[in-house]
Amino acid sequence: MSGHSHWATIKHKKAAIDAKRGKLWSKLSRAILIAARHGGSDLDTNLKLRYAIDKAREVSMPKDNIDRAIKRGTGEAQGEIIEELQYEGFGSGGTAILVDVMTDNRNRSAGEIRKIFERNAGKMGSAGNVSFLFERKGLFLVPVAAIDEDSLMALVLEAGADDLKAAGDHFEIICDPAAFHAVQLALEGKKLTVSSAELMQLPKVPVDVDTEAGRKVLRLMEALDDHDDVQHVYSNVHVTEEMMAEA
Repeated sequence: MSGHSHWATIKHKKAAIDAKRGKLWSKLSRAILIAARHGGSDLDTNLKLRYAIDKAREVSMPKDNIDRAIKRGTGEAQGEIIEELQYEGFGSGGTAILVDVMTDNRNRSAGEIRKIFERNAGKMGSAGNVSFLFERKGLFLVPVAAIDEDSLMALVLEAGADDLKAAGDHFEIICDPAAFHAVQLALEGKKLTVSSAELMQLPKVPVDVDTEAGRKVLRLMEALDDHDDVQHVYSNVHVTEEMMAEA
């Protein structure tokens, strides 16, 4: 899974900017709303909601905003009808792109997402074109300076993680979504710094492309991620240090 720490770094820096603008709060409110709608408001049974609230708290989203989103999701408060959609497409070099969207107008979102693909050397496809190339996993990034690899391996495997590997200055920990909270608690119990903790679509086989194609893919991903309706963007491109230089 080497390279995902690079995209996570971009996302982390961008999230700090979006949080200042309040833009990230809007996206997280929708995520909380959808999670509450599908699984209810009990955090002990609704892991998707717990995850969404954790992400909201990380960027200091006010409790009132969180509570309001939960109530809208459970039907206790009125609000716009939000749909959860996924678009699929292709980036430069034949790379695969997945886009998670939450919108109150699917026709508008589809048209705007299509234009972003076209303006950034990509093409939007139809359902099933590339989704089979990904699998949903939990990904944690822990600085290599925080703990030795053997100790971390023993800790996270006992908590239910699938794998751990060193990738640059971070350890990448992969787990099944059902084990995400247990792994998170294990890391917190050791008071370890966690640079990133995400539930995401990881490519089954990362694809190598030349540096220029890779930069085009990153520009496409950033343009998609900047859209108000987009929650997450994933690609199977193997992000290198050279590609990161421009991003």
